[in-house]
Amino acid sequence: MKNPNLKNDDLRWLAVLARDPHADGQFVFAVHTTGIFCRPSCRARHALRKNVRFYPDACQAEQAGFRPCKRCRPDLRDPNAQRVTTIEKACRLLEQDQPLTLDQLAQAVAVSPYHLHRLFKAATGMTPKAWQQAARAARLRQALAQGDRVTDSVLAAGFPDSSSYYRKADAALGMTAKQYRRGGESTTVQYALSDCALGRCLVAESVRGICAILPGDDDRALIAELETLFPHAQRDQADAAFAARVSQVIASVDNHALALTLPLDIRGTAFQLQVWQALRAIPGGETASYQQVANAIGNPGAVRAVARACAANTLAIIIPCHRVVRSDGGLSGYRWGAVRKAALLKREANKLEE
Repeated sequence: MKNPNLKNDDLRWLAVLARDPHADGQFVFAVHTTGIFCRPSCRARHALRKNVRFYPDACQAEQAGFRPCKRCRPDLRDPNAQRVTTIEKACRLLEQDQPLTLDQLAQAVAVSPYHLHRLFKAATGMTPKAWQQAARAARLRQALAQGDRVTDSVLAAGFPDSSSYYRKADAALGMTAKQYRRGGESTTVQYALSDCALGRCLVAESVRGICAILPGDDDRALIAELETLFPHAQRDQADAAFAARVSQVIASVDNHALALTLPLDIRGTAFQLQVWQALRAIPGGETASYQQVANAIGNPGAVRAVARACAANTLAIIIPCHRVVRSDGGLSGYRWGAVRKAALLKREANKLEE
């Protein structure tokens, strides 16, 4: 809604000083010492008031001889569209085999490195470096799963040499390349079964942290599900120390207000990690639609991919995929059953009302 008071230049200047996004579209301001005009919300350093002029719109500012700011793009009706295009281009460049530094990436998309880093993290929830590493790990997993030689897979994934891969092997796969190619052979996953508010729950831990939280009703079915996640890993039942950590997990599963502070072993593609991070930002007692999650990660056309990422989650409740519903508020699917999803949402809503 337009504010009629913003026709007053003094109030316009206050809006510029506040970088008020609500004033965008109501006027632009130009700086005659630089020859540039901006939106009120522009993050550029403020000019002196005596050097600033105001115009009703971008067209009149351009007619007066000013050129649009490349940062806030006041000449575009929808600046977010430009930002989305920039971030999408950056993502595609980061997913290529050839590694890029932040400076190289910024030059390729015509944005300053600092501004790109801030925009990229705001849009995706990840830094450009983390996105590039996740894409590289995904290429490595795909090559190894196809049975390619370890050295060939490492180089094809974009690692400059074998030594750089081995320095980051744990972050990329959670195990050595040979172990991954053999389905996790020689790796160890501890697990324990316990009662929880949702019935039974299997909690598993790798050397990196909690790697699976699987609610269910049947112990044998839960163990079978773990076997599909780690088909060739050595699966050991919990020792006393792990049993104590399991109790922390169950306490957090039973009460979302108790944050889980144990390290997590979260494995997924760059897109899945992006979705899961967005899910963890949904407060307890609230829900979001698949479309809203897609919008939040800057990819509004990826609604079905968001749903698939939710279904691929192996850390129930801790990564709260149960808080994602259809646009009409319907529950939709849930990896561990619609009844359990409804119970979780009802429990969290009741906690919020207390």
